[in-house]
Amino acid sequence: EVQVVESGGGFVQAGGSLRLSCAASGFTFDNYAIGWFRQAPGKEREGVLCISSSAGSTYYADSVKGRFTISSDNAKNTVYLQMNSLKPEDTAVYYCAAGVPDSGCKDFGSWGQGTQVIVSS
Repeated sequence: EVQVVESGGGFVQAGGSLRLSCAASGFTFDNYAIGWFRQAPGKEREGVLCISSSAGSTYYADSVKGRFTISSDNAKNTVYLQMNSLKPEDTAVYYCAAGVPDSGCKDFGSWGQGTQVIVSS
């Protein structure tokens, strides 16, 4: 069973940092893209970041470029989202998702439960 589990959310002041983790199980990490998404209250879910090991590519939304970075530890099957210079508009529930095998960052089928990030001003 393919599963991903997020952790690391919390409450932080604007300008602060958080590090989110996405632990994956049930699949070979290198064959799946891992995406980060977020959904703020009253808004549509939006893509934030995606890393595709098979394609050797990382994608960033313009809204987080220069502030958020993504890294992975293949031995632990874990992807990390380092969030720096946080803004109140970053407040959302953050989800990670596993992509369809060998599909890059085009299609996601297994979603985590989400972790709440609240950024106060």
